[in-house]
Amino acid sequence: MIELKTPAEIEQMRPAGAFVAEVLTELAARVAVGVNLLKLDQIAHDMIRARGAESCYIDYHPSFGASPFGKVLCTSVNDAVLHGLPFDYALREGDVVSLDFAASVDGWVSDSALTVIVGTPRSPEDTRLIEVTTEALAAGIAAAQPGGRLGDISAAIGAVASAAGYGINTDFGGHGVGRTMHGDPHVPNNGRAGRGLPLRPGLVIAIEPWFLESTDKIYTDKDGWTLRSADGSTGAHMEHTVAITESGPLVLTARS
Repeated sequence: MIELKTPAEIEQMRPAGAFVAEVLTELAARVAVGVNLLKLDQIAHDMIRARGAESCYIDYHPSFGASPFGKVLCTSVNDAVLHGLPFDYALREGDVVSLDFAASVDGWVSDSALTVIVGTPRSPEDTRLIEVTTEALAAGIAAAQPGGRLGDISAAIGAVASAAGYGINTDFGGHGVGRTMHGDPHVPNNGRAGRGLPLRPGLVIAIEPWFLESTDKIYTDKDGWTLRSADGSTGAHMEHTVAITESGPLVLTARS
């Protein structure tokens, strides 16, 4: 069921968005050669505890997960692109790391992700992949206008990916956000403009393009969670929680 938030409720969601943005900003600053993925998860855990927030991930067990997630942060490295389960791995020079974090503050959820390179990039292709994914996120947000259609967002994201020569997987994409992390509607990363759900003020969604350098096929790692590219190519993932208002899109997880 799709729930529209009142202007007052959108205001109540701002603290969750600000907290998620704060955590990701801190984690991105901590990414460095030698830093362990479990350390990054612990930092996020400590920040949740200090804020009095709640993790959306630790007990999360959807049908596509092998077991409850058990961590508070998704860390997807290199050929991993989504749902990366943190494990005992020290980051290396040139690693491409996607950090995905969602938390609840005062009963309201926000969800966001970013991708960074550890130290010096291994190749121009890795840098370009992140730049294109960032551009696609911006395009999707710009298309989230009242009076439009959900397909406008999907088409804007897909157009950026296609122009860059990337394949687009629509199995996983954006989603509704509110009292829970994942709700209706599903927001695919490709579609047709002018089609789909009308975009009304009060709709709050996570917009999250993710692309792989040379495939659109993925498989699930033996950990039961981490999604990896079928051909070993690098992935990137960007996400913001966005409220549609009378005056246009409001990015609740904007980072300073």
